[in-house]
Amino acid sequence: MSEFREEDVRLGANKFSERQPIGTAAQGDKDYIEPPPAPLIEAGELKSWSFYRAGIAEFVATFLFLYVTLQTVMGVKRSPSMCSSVGIQGIAWAFGGMIFALVYCTAGISGGHINPAVTFGLLLARKLSLTRAVFYMTMQCLGAICGAGVVKGFQESPYERLGGGANAVAHGYSKGAGLGAEIVGTFVLVYTVFSATDAKRSARDSHVPVLAPLPIGFAVFLVHLATIPITGTGINPARSLGAAIVYNGKAAWDDQWIFWVGPFFGAAIAAVYHQVVIRAIPFRSSP
Repeated sequence: MSEFREEDVRLGANKFSERQPIGTAAQGDKDYIEPPPAPLIEAGELKSWSFYRAGIAEFVATFLFLYVTLQTVMGVKRSPSMCSSVGIQGIAWAFGGMIFALVYCTAGISGGHINPAVTFGLLLARKLSLTRAVFYMTMQCLGAICGAGVVKGFQESPYERLGGGANAVAHGYSKGAGLGAEIVGTFVLVYTVFSATDAKRSARDSHVPVLAPLPIGFAVFLVHLATIPITGTGINPARSLGAAIVYNGKAAWDDQWIFWVGPFFGAAIAAVYHQVVIRAIPFRSSP
């Protein structure tokens, strides 16, 4: 009995003394299934109805997202003062709440991206193919244009007069400040998406099906509180493009590049950070 205990202690000491390189993939038994990397090009998807159904879900979700959020923005701007309306907090809740609801509704169909920056980040992490990513981004942009178009159709004169909810860098802020706000804001969003949809977390918290949409929506809400005064908060190229096309104002087009470069760069940083740092669990090397 004593010999067995001594051998057990010796093996345990060796186990904990092994060096584990940082930045390497996790090895060994897992209590969850890690999805394999998606192929870069998956032509077979083009023959699948589920592929087109997912694109339609992204279109409808982004349409509804723009419709509700831009209506909220228009309602605040038409009010005589912020205090007589829901104000910035209400706008932030509209954006965050809609993301929460729409991700909850579409996650099982398309993944609930509703944002080209999110799609781009997941593409870099090999969570979906380039074929699907391009299709999603196209449908998201079309949905955003249609959503903004309906808002303008309901109130054309106020829409044109009040800016149409289009993103632009506010007076008093530089282009660099606007770009930085978009980068950091999108990083927060995409980092939250990766963390909330992590395979290990999903397995551990599978009894809470609403867990993923909630932190994602809350992240959108918090980012809007921080950056509405700076850029009106883009962090979603489709949202910025849809409002810019329908409003068609000079300021919206002059700053449009910020709302593509910033979110895509922020999403890329979040993808690299999550894959290389957060999910890079060391494996044991031989003694």
